[in-house]
Amino acid sequence: MSITTPKALPQANGDFYAIGLTLSEEDRALSSRVRDFMEIEVAPIINRYWVREEFPHQLIPEIAMLGIAGLSYQGYGCPGKSTVLDGVVVMEMGRVDCSIATFFGVHSGLAMGSIYLCGSEEQKQQWLPTMARMEKIGAFGLTEPEVGSGTAGGLTTTARREGDSWVLNGQKKWIGNATFSDVTVIWARDLADNQVKGFLVEKDTPGFRPEKIKDKIALRVVQNALITLNNCRVSEANRLQNANSFRDTAAVLRMTRAGVAWQAVGCARGAFELALKYAQEREQFGRPIGRFQLVQDLLVRMLGNITASQCMVLRLSQMQDAGIMRDEHASLAKAFCTVKMRETVGYARELLGGNGILLENQVGRFVADAEAIYSYEGTREMNTLIVGRAITGFSAFV
Repeated sequence: MSITTPKALPQANGDFYAIGLTLSEEDRALSSRVRDFMEIEVAPIINRYWVREEFPHQLIPEIAMLGIAGLSYQGYGCPGKSTVLDGVVVMEMGRVDCSIATFFGVHSGLAMGSIYLCGSEEQKQQWLPTMARMEKIGAFGLTEPEVGSGTAGGLTTTARREGDSWVLNGQKKWIGNATFSDVTVIWARDLADNQVKGFLVEKDTPGFRPEKIKDKIALRVVQNALITLNNCRVSEANRLQNANSFRDTAAVLRMTRAGVAWQAVGCARGAFELALKYAQEREQFGRPIGRFQLVQDLLVRMLGNITASQCMVLRLSQMQDAGIMRDEHASLAKAFCTVKMRETVGYARELLGGNGILLENQVGRFVADAEAIYSYEGTREMNTLIVGRAITGFSAFV
């Protein structure tokens, strides 16, 4: 009597077109270390922190040991790798938890990126090495309570020069990491010339008060703050010396918007892989639900979304490395990938049925977190207008 060996099922893998193979062996090893860290250290604990709206601060030294902060920056203690690898690292983080990916993106992308692109040589030497080692954590303060998409021309936070100091007044909202960051980049409108300038505001500076925003339904692990600046005095030495208008702010956003697109791919991929594993294991009517046509249809739709988005962000980062990426390129990727992410996590929730809303099955967390990724770093509508202006020659901004 012969014994039939059960057929091994394919592993859940959202990298259907083998994007990972475009990396060198050394870079693949680094992305694998990030994946292992996220799966071993983050995945088992993250739901508890998500429920409590708390951040696992004990993980920061472990993330630092991965050597990925400021990954694509040259010099100043940074690794000097490609933005493709940087994107893959963010995707690997988002694949397990979007809050940790957001924390990292704010610190490494927005905060370090502001100093890297807009800081003086002295400011870079002072801040970037310690931030690369994650001994100092950064935040980025642009959005305001009444000013989100209109930051290019409508910042209400003001800066007034007084001798060798600047006095900042106003509020910032949704500022990730700001409840515990060592330095927050504050963007304010100079009353003298009406131009946007950047300031490095260190924690415990008098007049700088961050207050945790509570009761969010998305990215609950991220510590967002409402910042109040009340005659907050900052020295001229802490003004970003090469940030003289919103064009300089936009250069930072252009760079990091690509990272958000990669994060959206990671979010979608994480939900897909969880749904695929569930379909292989969950039985109804005497068989795994993965054997039903409608379930396979959902999975293929999800995989198509992820694969198209992966190919787009890969090419986007290649263009960034080549120095030919423009605003409209980053905006198209951010808009497209977040729409497809939102659709994909919805399909994953649908596949799990009622179990999809249970936090223990993880997918519900991806569904909730996707809502924040869909909106931040430029809404779909704003990014659409950036692309529309580039392809038509007409600006439809009001």
